[in-house]
Amino acid sequence: MRRIILPLFLLLFSTVMAMAGDDVRNARALTRRLLPRQASSFIFEKINENQDIFTLRSEGNKVVIGGNNANSMAVGLNYYLKYFCLTTISWYKDDPIEMPKVLPKVEGTVKIKARMPMRFFLNYCTYGYTMPWWKWADWEHFIDWMALNGVNLPLSITGTESIWYRVWRKYGLSDEEIRSYFTGPAFLGWHRMCNIDAWHGPLPKAWLDGQEALQKKIVRRERELNMKPVLPAFAGHIPAALLKRRPNIMATKVDDNHHGWGDFKNPELYGCTFLNSMDPLFAQIQKEFLTEQARQFGTDHIYGLDPFNEVDPPTLDADSIGMISKHIYQSLEAADKQAVWLQMAWTYYYKKYWNDERQRALYHGAPQGRMILLDYFCENKELWKRNQAFFGQDYLWNYLGNFGGRHRLVAPTERIFNRIDTVCRRGGDNFKGVGATLEGFDPNQFAYELTLEKAWELPLTLSEWRDRLADRHVGAVSANARDAYADYFKVLDVNFAPYIRTFIENRPSMRSQLPKYGDAEKTVEPAFFDLVRLWRKMTALNADRDAYRLDLVNIGRQTLADLFCTLWMKYKLAYELHDLAQMQRLAGEMTGLLGDYDELLACHPTFSMRPWIDSARGWGETTEEKDYYERDARTIITTWNNSLSSINDYAERAWAGLVGCFYLPRWQMFLEATLKAVGEGREFDEDAFARECFAWEEKFAEGEGQISYPAPQDPVELSRKLITKYFSNSLIYK
Repeated sequence: MRRIILPLFLLLFSTVMAMAGDDVRNARALTRRLLPRQASSFIFEKINENQDIFTLRSEGNKVVIGGNNANSMAVGLNYYLKYFCLTTISWYKDDPIEMPKVLPKVEGTVKIKARMPMRFFLNYCTYGYTMPWWKWADWEHFIDWMALNGVNLPLSITGTESIWYRVWRKYGLSDEEIRSYFTGPAFLGWHRMCNIDAWHGPLPKAWLDGQEALQKKIVRRERELNMKPVLPAFAGHIPAALLKRRPNIMATKVDDNHHGWGDFKNPELYGCTFLNSMDPLFAQIQKEFLTEQARQFGTDHIYGLDPFNEVDPPTLDADSIGMISKHIYQSLEAADKQAVWLQMAWTYYYKKYWNDERQRALYHGAPQGRMILLDYFCENKELWKRNQAFFGQDYLWNYLGNFGGRHRLVAPTERIFNRIDTVCRRGGDNFKGVGATLEGFDPNQFAYELTLEKAWELPLTLSEWRDRLADRHVGAVSANARDAYADYFKVLDVNFAPYIRTFIENRPSMRSQLPKYGDAEKTVEPAFFDLVRLWRKMTALNADRDAYRLDLVNIGRQTLADLFCTLWMKYKLAYELHDLAQMQRLAGEMTGLLGDYDELLACHPTFSMRPWIDSARGWGETTEEKDYYERDARTIITTWNNSLSSINDYAERAWAGLVGCFYLPRWQMFLEATLKAVGEGREFDEDAFARECFAWEEKFAEGEGQISYPAPQDPVELSRKLITKYFSNSLIYK
């Protein structure tokens, strides 16, 4: 018996040691990628704990980081970088990582545990508004960033179309039919959410192959860092061409308030076809897809599947909804006995007919513990408080942060901090964690980091956390910086709204209304005065950290945007009074300000269109392919669809180049048209201008005109010059 037990013990021991070695090895590799010069100063060690935990201590001139796995070790490394080195790691690979010359000592031992097991990140939309053109270098850095921030449940949907290509070929569809069913790269998120087909298709076969190879690298690295990639599953979305082969299947066109999703022209062409989950073919397709996906990408048994996102279900009868849900889960379970169904709860907030009865029926289609709901927009409305905490199914509290990747000076840190504490106390045993469901990356990265940091036993009050952020953004402990950033956070909390658009980037119209701030019906002026004072105070810090320069441009950008609103309000009044001379003067000021706005944005690469266009073209092998990808990239941030509708400018961006070559010319067209109307003594024809303007926008989206970029300048010097130019003559701004 001893001869049998001893080898088994040695085998078990060697397996455990190998796993510990993998964690340490992967943590070391992450550190070498991010900090090649300092990597040798860090020692990693495995802690035998079931709960996520990290420790920090110094041994001589080394920093020792312990963790129960590589992900926890990465969180420990990030904690040391933020709170000892005053170092900010951006989610963008090209932003600098600024480290002290000598690594600070850790006094005693820091020990911090996770207070929740799940930390989610990403949104289907992020794959369109930020990440469609990323290559491995971008992804590699971003996965490291996710690990540093403790993400262990990332949405991982790159390369989905290559799997579907194989599946649909098995069902007899041709190469052209399948690739024409897919959208262009930037719009694939909405194709995956069962919203649109065909727009900007056919998708090049080279794209499918390139994305598949990329996804294999992504999921491998995510798993090395103890993440469980959330892979997609079949939600019922099928090519319309499949109906030609199988005309008797139970399929319908999905609908959104009796018209096609997204207000496209030709909704029959761009609308999606939905296979009823009760059709036997549903489970068959599910198994084909999940089997092929696991063959290519592996599986961690958690599947993102959203059958009714922003579209109407085939019935509103609660019992029928429950049956649809049950059949969907059964199809998952038949393909993977360990399957867990993850859903966005966005649509149950967005579509008001999702009452308690219908939600309960939908959620109970899966066994208890086999569904995870993402409470999607918790800084605004927390569904868990309204639907009895998702009727017992597991759920995560999420900070959304923006729509369309729009640039808005907003980061409601007080809401984030306090609401997560509340859900931890009152959210029930089925509350499992936090996450971020951002539609696009934005300049207020720290709000997402705070959300993820709250998943741990953070030993800081909100005020202390804000002070420490000020320290690392300027690179030193500074009373002046903490004071300025205290004002910054006041503005960030006030500017909630939820996520109104920046006025400059809207199509001009005499019908336009000024933005509203906060929960109350407040106009732009009160926040504007605070912004001017804040911008002036921030320039006085004159720090040399990249995070500070980004904040400075962001604050200045918003200040100029709000000043533009004030000029617009005066211009509109002058128009109503038929005061042509006043209109001419204000038109000159507005176009001049837009030129300055473009120059300020060019001071930091986060606010430049160049990376977006260059990386899109970088996926093409031929000039034709490069032009195709650029057209797709231009379209999603301008017209979005093919009709004059509310979705135009949805993904507007305060980007150098885009301002100078798109928004400024568009405003010039509007100003010239309104000046001409008043000069000729007639009313401005809004509808005719909108049609003319949209036709011009479509030409830009199609690739007409070269995009030029202002030369980068020092943001502190330019900020001071602009403050002097626009605000030096009024005491109220000082």
